[in-house]
Amino acid sequence: MISSIIQKYLNPKRDYIYGFADLKGLIDKKFDGFGYGISIGKKLDDAIVDELLDGPTLEYLEHYKQINKELADVSQEINAELSQNGVGSIVFPPTISLGSQEYEKYLDTLSYDISHKMVATRAGLGWIGKTDLLVSREFGPRLRLTTILIDKNPGIVSQPVNKSKCGNCTICVEKCPAQAANGIPWNVNVSRDDFFNAFKCREKCGELAKLKLNSNERICGLCVSVCPVGK
Repeated sequence: MISSIIQKYLNPKRDYIYGFADLKGLIDKKFDGFGYGISIGKKLDDAIVDELLDGPTLEYLEHYKQINKELADVSQEINAELSQNGVGSIVFPPTISLGSQEYEKYLDTLSYDISHKMVATRAGLGWIGKTDLLVSREFGPRLRLTTILIDKNPGIVSQPVNKSKCGNCTICVEKCPAQAANGIPWNVNVSRDDFFNAFKCREKCGELAKLKLNSNERICGLCVSVCPVGK
């Protein structure tokens, strides 16, 4: 039933992936009762991503925002129908509001209460790349993610991905303008800060957006565009 509700809203289906994660013991106790997660990814446009040769473009920024909005809208539609069918759920959209209490908390650690990428790996959608991107089997890192926690067993839970499949590839590490990655491969026992400096990444994204877009956004996209997976 839960799968059919999700599929109803993922149109066109070729642009989406989703999976179910068993999150018991993996998330904050304030979400007790919500032991499962739905991870949904939507593909970014290849033509727009391929244009990211030396930093962000206005087209990429607008596309990025649009995909985030579409995922947020889809999440809320799924959430509403789940509720109508007796399934409790909590939506975590792709972005949080500037100036919100959650955003202020995010700035301290550059991490959220619920990690979209963690849920996606538990849902079997992919692994974490060397520049801290979710690398999906279908789209590589060319996607955005949203998460819905649910309080019912969905009936089928995906096989988690526990370690990187990047091998010896270091293209994203070499191309990162922030030099934020050290090339250590991810696995479930390696924390983000052991292989990637999110603060250096965020700072450089701000510089690039100001330089190339005259914007106060923080966006780059180079590691998304150069990854050979999903090209």
